[in-house]
Amino acid sequence: MTAARPRLSVLHVSQPAEAGVAHYVLGLIADQQARGWEVSLAAPDWGKLTAEARILGAPCYRWRAARAPGPATVPESLSLGRIVRRVDPDLVHLHSSKAGLAGRLSVRGHLPTIFQPHAWSFDAAEGLVSATALAWERLAARWTDVILCVSEAEASRGRTAGVRANYRVIPSGVSLAAWAVGGPQERAEARRRLGLDQGPLAVCVGRLSRQKGQDLLLAAWPLVRERVPEAALVLVGSGPEEGRIRAFQGAGVELVGARDDVLDWYTAADVVVLPSRWEGMSLVPLEAMACARSVVATDVSGAREAIGDDAGVVVAAGDLDGLAEAVAERLKDPSLADAEGRTGRSRVEALFDMRRTTEAVAALYAEVKEPTTRASSSTEPTIP
Repeated sequence: MTAARPRLSVLHVSQPAEAGVAHYVLGLIADQQARGWEVSLAAPDWGKLTAEARILGAPCYRWRAARAPGPATVPESLSLGRIVRRVDPDLVHLHSSKAGLAGRLSVRGHLPTIFQPHAWSFDAAEGLVSATALAWERLAARWTDVILCVSEAEASRGRTAGVRANYRVIPSGVSLAAWAVGGPQERAEARRRLGLDQGPLAVCVGRLSRQKGQDLLLAAWPLVRERVPEAALVLVGSGPEEGRIRAFQGAGVELVGARDDVLDWYTAADVVVLPSRWEGMSLVPLEAMACARSVVATDVSGAREAIGDDAGVVVAAGDLDGLAEAVAERLKDPSLADAEGRTGRSRVEALFDMRRTTEAVAALYAEVKEPTTRASSSTEPTIP
C-alpha cells in the first residue's frame, strides 16, 4: 500500500505580477495544486498573476506593494503579516526583493521561509541604495531557512557579496509543450500572422526597463545594420523605459508592446537577443531555446548556464561591438542560427524542463519543513 504524500500548506508571495517571475510562480502553483497541497498567493491585484492563480484554484490575497522600497515598506510589511496570520501556512515562499523584504520583516523566522531573489536587489542599484540593499540581505539571511537561486552564478554572487545563508540552486524551467519547436515553415507562417517581412529578424522579449538593457541593444543596432542593412529588430514588452526607448528606436526597429502571442514572436525570429544588465536566470533564453531559436545574451548570471557552448553566444555586458557582431553573424548565416536553435531545444529538454524544477522545489519544501533541516542551515548543498 502506497503511503499518502504529505499535504502541505504553502503561501507564495510576489510583488511582480507579470513577466518572468509571475510565470515562474504560476508554474509552481499549478504543480503544487496538482499535488493536492493547500496553495495560496499574496500579490498585488494587477497583471495576470492573481487572475491566472485563481483559475488554477489558488486563493489569492491582495497585497498592495510597490516595486521599490520606501516609506510604504512598513505598512506593506504589516499588511503582509496579517495575510500570513490569516493563511497560517506550513511554509512561506518569497519571490523577488520586495517580497523578501516585507516577508522576512513580518515573519522573522517564525515559519519556515524560502527567499528566492530572482536577481539580487543590490545589483539593481548603485551607491548608497545598493549598499543599503546589501546590508539588508546580510541581516535578513538570519530569518531565511533557504535562499533559493535559479543559477549557480546567482548563488555565487550572493556568497561573494557576504550574504551568509543556506543556498540551494534549482535552475529555472519552461514547459516543453507550451514552447513548441518552430522550423522554417512555422517561421514563415508566424511572420505572415504578425504582418512581418521575410527578411533577417532579431527579436528581444522583456520588460522595457534598465535591467533588461534594451537601450544597449538599440545603441548597438546601427552597427548591426551596417553589417546587415535589411535587418529588422522587434522589441516585445512594455515598461517604465518605454518612452525613452521609443525616442531612440532608430531605423529598422519596431516596438509592439506587451503581447499575448509571444510564441509567435519567438517563432518568427532568426535570433533572440537578451541584452540584460543583470539577471538571476532569465526565462527568455530558455523559452527561445525551447522554440529552437538561437540566443545572443550578455554575460549576466545564468546566461552561460542556460545557453552553454553551442546554443548561441554570450558576449560581455556593455560590449556594443561584440553584441552587434554576434547578432549580425546569425542574421547573415541562417544555417548557423538554425543549428544553434536545434541544439538549444535539446539542451532545454535535457536540463530545463519545468517538471524538473517543480520536482526539485517540492523536495526542498519537504526538507525545509523538517525541524532537523532548519537547525542545520549552515550547509550549502545544491539541488541539480
